[in-house]
Amino acid sequence: QVQLVESGGGLVQPGGSLRLSCAASGFTFRTYAITWYRQAPGKERELVARITVGGSTNYADSVKGRFTISRDNAKNTVYLQMNSLKPDDTAVYACNVLINFRNYWGQGTQVTVSS
Repeated sequence: QVQLVESGGGLVQPGGSLRLSCAASGFTFRTYAITWYRQAPGKERELVARITVGGSTNYADSVKGRFTISRDNAKNTVYLQMNSLKPDDTAVYACNVLINFRNYWGQGTQVTVSS
């Protein structure tokens, strides 16, 4: 059973930081790329960051320089370090893996950036 479980969300003030985690199980984690997406009310889901098997990364322009994605294959976990948070970063963040043409999603974790 493929499972992805996000954690680390919460309420933070503008300019603050959070680190999200995506814990994976049920597949050979080290052989798949993992992607973070987010969705805010009234907006389309957007790709935030992706990390490949080899550790290459891609980021949305809106988060470049502020967010860092990383992976620890020994722990089957992907992280998203979020710094200098803005109110526009408020969204539900979920991680994703594509396995044999099927998308698997975690339950999502809420990030709220507000004073």
